[in-house]
Amino acid sequence: MEAHVFRGRSPLLTVWLPIVLWAALIFTLSSIPSLHSGLGTWDLILRKCAHVTEYAILTFLLRRALAAPWAAGVAFLYACSDEYHQSFVVGREGRPRDVAIDTIGIIIGLLAARKVLR
Repeated sequence: MEAHVFRGRSPLLTVWLPIVLWAALIFTLSSIPSLHSGLGTWDLILRKCAHVTEYAILTFLLRRALAAPWAAGVAFLYACSDEYHQSFVVGREGRPRDVAIDTIGIIIGLLAARKVLR
């Protein structure tokens, strides 16, 4: 389902605003100095699941606006820029491993979009 399906409504509101808001949420969460919950191993698992979920949703939203390769590329570049941003946040690190985990979310987002947006 491409943006033209939202007839009578502005694509800026129906397609692009959710993308911008979701990207802003990711940026905001990345700006928090520490997201450790104190749950030990579960803390790590939950944070990595959050990475996957954040980028699955971002990619799904992007896929509504763009062809699959472009949606995946934009999401991947955003993941890279997000990790770079985190390298400047006290208590956070930018890690290539997290970009790889985000990429799992990107793939899930593409698969979900393929199934839902037919």
